[in-house]
Amino acid sequence: MRQIVAERFVYLYRGELFTVITILPLSWFGNRVFPQLQLFELSAFWMSLFLFELLLIQGAWYWYSKWRRLKKEGTSNTPKLVVRRLRHCRVINIILIVLTTCTFGIDWMRFQSELPVYGLRITLFLYIFAIFEYINYFHIQLMYDNRSDVQYLIRNRRLKRSALNKDMQRLRKVV
Repeated sequence: MRQIVAERFVYLYRGELFTVITILPLSWFGNRVFPQLQLFELSAFWMSLFLFELLLIQGAWYWYSKWRRLKKEGTSNTPKLVVRRLRHCRVINIILIVLTTCTFGIDWMRFQSELPVYGLRITLFLYIFAIFEYINYFHIQLMYDNRSDVQYLIRNRRLKRSALNKDMQRLRKVV
């Protein structure tokens, strides 16, 4: 069972890192092939991309720390230091979410009638996806990609609290 959990942690942290690494070249490629989208001219695009990348890095760090602890100490409890730092990151993430919303307004005023609508739609999609990523890590698990998660959904008919949320609750009870 420990080996299955360890493999799951590796899958999760590598998946997050893969996305972190590939989204930048994909953005560059998309902007290069479709310059009419004007993605790189939108402040909201850069803020959304930064927020999304930051959340993915936090997620990769979280799963990596769980995997490393499981391998070294035989427990999948997240180290307290990691949970504390991610609790601080949660506040920073909320601030960035609000600031990103403001950059949409700034872009709206800056471009006015020349607003690159399709680029803005892609940016909005990226921003919403970043918010979902935030919710998935810090509040409610939104990704159900294995049998036990799906069985939980069927059995309980509700979404699970995220693993990080449970860790933060556990740490709050200890302190």
